Amino acid sequence: MCRFFSCLSVAAIASSLASSVSRAELPTRMTASGYVFVDRNANGVRDAGERGLAGVRVSNQRDFTVTDRRGRWQLPVLDGTETTFFVVKPRGYTPPVNPYQLPQFSYTHKPAGSPGLKFPGLAPTGPLPASIDFPLHPQVEPNEFQAIFFGDTQPRDLKEVGYFKHDILDGLIGQKSARFGVTLGDIVFDDLSVMEPHNAAVALLGLPWWNVIGNHDVNNDAASAGDFDDTYNRAYGPSYFSFDYGPVHFVALNNILWAPPETRTTNNSATWRSGIEAQQVAWLAEDLKRIPPRQLVLLMMHVPLNDMTNRAEIYRLIENRPYCLSIAGHTHWHEHRYIGSQDGWRGREPHHHIVNVTACGSWWTGQPDELGIPHATMSDGAPNGYTVLSFTDRKVRVDYQVARRPASYQMNVQAPEISAAGAVMPVYVNVFNGSVRSKVRLRIDGRGEWQEMEKVLEPDPAFVVAREREPKEPFAPYRRMPAPIKSPHLWKFLWPGTLTPGEHELQVLATDDNGREHPAVRVLTVQ
Repeated sequence: MCRFFSCLSVAAIASSLASSVSRAELPTRMTASGYVFVDRNANGVRDAGERGLAGVRVSNQRDFTVTDRRGRWQLPVLDGTETTFFVVKPRGYTPPVNPYQLPQFSYTHKPAGSPGLKFPGLAPTGPLPASIDFPLHPQVEPNEFQAIFFGDTQPRDLKEVGYFKHDILDGLIGQKSARFGVTLGDIVFDDLSVMEPHNAAVALLGLPWWNVIGNHDVNNDAASAGDFDDTYNRAYGPSYFSFDYGPVHFVALNNILWAPPETRTTNNSATWRSGIEAQQVAWLAEDLKRIPPRQLVLLMMHVPLNDMTNRAEIYRLIENRPYCLSIAGHTHWHEHRYIGSQDGWRGREPHHHIVNVTACGSWWTGQPDELGIPHATMSDGAPNGYTVLSFTDRKVRVDYQVARRPASYQMNVQAPEISAAGAVMPVYVNVFNGSVRSKVRLRIDGRGEWQEMEKVLEPDPAFVVAREREPKEPFAPYRRMPAPIKSPHLWKFLWPGTLTPGEHELQVLATDDNGREHPAVRVLTVQ
């Protein structure tokens, strides 16, 4: 069996190799070629009689080409040296996966390999293979389907891989609805050796799993941008790519830019900045040229779209697409953003951008529960978990799934445990998947009209109280929760002092932007 970090071995994708030459002898301009083919016996090699696939796109992360009637493609090696080539998975076909369920759809040509890095990068590939072949297998892809999206799984060690397994994966194993999954960056937390055990755990779901690069998935000791994502590249493939599933076009972007040492300051010594390099912008423009303007497109990235320095360049490429939305992680809170003209968006309608709930919540912080797993409540007051995206009729429905809770748990209703008769009673409701397009109402004891609650931008009171209970020493005996933010999905109502002494039923009804109603109940005591 191949070691984990080896994606497609050269033997699995090339029918023969060119003669050995040194880096100095490589020509300044080379052309790679190969075949996209139906791998009937699933051995990863183009055998005699295995037909090529015509009309399939292949990219070198700058240019695109389309396979001819024999399935053959040809593209330049960028800068004459290092290039990643990948097949754009077409509808109705899938690339093979390795034992970790990671799609094997690319080949990176790096003759001299990665320089000495703390975490293993790419081994030297030597000369360009005579044929770089991409195997595909037929599969049925319906018009309507679901996919699982993890934001920031981010284990820093094996202990936190254990948290992830029991908090998230235990409840997902055996699910039958989703067709594939995506992790939206920060797959791990700086220690890239954790990628292998983490991926082995995710593989238990039995789903093809695509990955987006995050700022904690890079080689922080890299001396150049060309080596910054080498360990990620070795594990998962190209750091930006696209594929089709059913009627939807998915695009994974790399918005983590290497920061040269001379640009790092005392105030910002990070090895990265948020943005998209010019070559990738040009690649995205070429990719979208081949997608009908009314086809549903989902852009996937790590840093939220409107937090990027050169986001306007991306806006220009998508603002005339009525069925385009985007999703990211990174912030460690959940939010629906509707990007409009105030941010330079020129589209007819605001762009829907989802900042996804994180699997690790607030970096696996907070008091451990009865299973020894930190509660990891995020700084917006919402619990950790993941989302399930349902794709249908050029629409996307977002379902928030809280870790180890039933699907019906969609909000936290907060009110005083005991209220004095005649006193005004403050009620807060944190609707985890709520947005400015949600409506939240309440009533008591099932009588009278539903009362509209006010959406407010305040810290979640329950989160504030929980954090105040934490030990003041940040590392004793566990990592302390982060500071609260003004929650983007919090509602408030001041109930007048009209309740009689006794027990009362507070009913809450949240309606989302799809018109679905989510109920919740809290028992009140008035004395």
